[in-house]
Amino acid sequence: MSCYIVLFEVQEASRLSALTDALKSYSSYCPVTAHAWAVITETGAKEVRDKLLPLVGRKDQIFVIRSGTEGAWLNAYGPKHSEWLKKNL
Repeated sequence: MSCYIVLFEVQEASRLSALTDALKSYSSYCPVTAHAWAVITETGAKEVRDKLLPLVGRKDQIFVIRSGTEGAWLNAYGPKHSEWLKKNL
């Protein structure tokens, strides 16, 4: 299993809600910022992106990259999420 960072910009609130619900469907996930989440999956970056494509509009943006080399951050969404990031990135 690998950790993927999903960055996104969505124009409409309804699509944002659908997108975050889809990210929550992964067995393990962590919101990093309002527009960046980390997910754990056995699939690849293309498959993560493809799962989200039906939920976004033509002008929306999605970027998926596999984590695993090094990470640093400031002000994660609380200690629980910071610990998740330490463990999974």
